[in-house]
Amino acid sequence: MGDGLIMLNKIVLAMASLRLTSGTLEICAALIMLRLNQIDKALIVNSSLALVGPLILIATTTIGLVGLSDKLSYGKFVWVTIGIVCLMIGILKK
Repeated sequence: MGDGLIMLNKIVLAMASLRLTSGTLEICAALIMLRLNQIDKALIVNSSLALVGPLILIATTTIGLVGLSDKLSYGKFVWVTIGIVCLMIGILKK
């Protein structure tokens, strides 16, 4: 470690990469909205982001849980899964 390199955990790197990708998509969408400069088209762009957010949440959480699978007991894994289901119901329920 004396050579100045930081060794990143592959799971953490994958999770962070998904979040960076998500953030980049958000910024690009905002720039597209500004470029279009029309409410109806901006609303369409914004609505498409509504699909991306939950998918990134699920993917990031899944990667994290896979990384922790050897450290979580079956009972804790069930509680985490229940929590994720509750989040998704709260996010997606109309």
